[in-house]
Amino acid sequence: MHTELAKQLQEIAALPADRPMSMPGAFYTSASQFEHEAATVLRRGWHCLGRADEVPEPGDFFTVQLLNEPLIVVRKADGDIAVLANVCRHRGMPLAEGSGSAKRFICSYHAWAYDLDGSLMRAARMKNAGFDASNCGLHRHNMHLWNGFIYVSLDPHAQPFEYPELDALLAPYESETFRVAHVGEEIWNTNWKCLVENFMEGYHLSVVHPETLHGYTPTGLARKLYGGDGFTSYAANYPKDIPSRGFGAEGLSEDERLRSTLFSVFPTQVASQAASLLVSLSIFPLNAEQIRVKWTLSVYGDDLDEETISKRVSLWEEVNREDREKLERMQVALNSEHACSGPLAEDNYEGTIRDFQLWLAKQDRVQAVA
Repeated sequence: MHTELAKQLQEIAALPADRPMSMPGAFYTSASQFEHEAATVLRRGWHCLGRADEVPEPGDFFTVQLLNEPLIVVRKADGDIAVLANVCRHRGMPLAEGSGSAKRFICSYHAWAYDLDGSLMRAARMKNAGFDASNCGLHRHNMHLWNGFIYVSLDPHAQPFEYPELDALLAPYESETFRVAHVGEEIWNTNWKCLVENFMEGYHLSVVHPETLHGYTPTGLARKLYGGDGFTSYAANYPKDIPSRGFGAEGLSEDERLRSTLFSVFPTQVASQAASLLVSLSIFPLNAEQIRVKWTLSVYGDDLDEETISKRVSLWEEVNREDREKLERMQVALNSEHACSGPLAEDNYEGTIRDFQLWLAKQDRVQAVA
């Protein structure tokens, strides 16, 4: 199945830009396709784990599972952030659960103790001629900070995290200064690519979100922005007559204040950057038809009072519920033999999906010659 889908992906990516098509249902339901992605595009890619201010002080940490790798995200004693393998070097016991603060990580099985940078501090009663504490530290994963987000790649030779067009697009918002106001996690019964495509197209906004989003981000005002190797973006523009949704950074233009700038860093982050609000969804694929979604809502300075923030959280909870309901229903139908490839809408509405397809197809070609 994977081989046939890989061929179809290349064929669809090669279509003329004015004749884009979607991928067939099996692309989102096939176990063999998911296994291929887990071993290639997902393992090689950069994944957003959350915001840097989730671990504000030395010793603050949270844990996460990415594919088959348990991770610890921790603020080290020197103030830098590290992403460590959550696997004791003795016999493989997890060292931490959930989130919290620690001076060190102590294995609950045999009490091996690790510093916040992953180095082994103590191995009780370890008398072994071949034992060398300097070779028993926790694996340090490839980590990158960008605009206040924490990214990891499971590939030690990952391509550099470089998106100059996104840098320029987001720079006026001062994204790095936004502070986390809410973190949520859910399990969704959908394929990871379905959520990337859903979040990154404006075609569904007025239909799926008539009460929550249509009033200030109607489908008709959606406009595609930049797309490139590893990312895409579009503007969900606001009607001119809606009330202000926050002033934001001094350097924002009027157009930037009157839109939500949505972007995706492939493979698994989708986000909405507005003047005073930044919402990001991190997608953790579990299998072909299930994901864990972690979403953060961050705010700019003191633009929004606590009551308004609470209302924004409730709004996004409802938006996510609406999307989840549609995607879970669609996931069932995608298993049908009649879930065929269909035409995509024009560039402003679904051109971002084509950006995603082109990137996925390129990753397969790169893998084929590696």
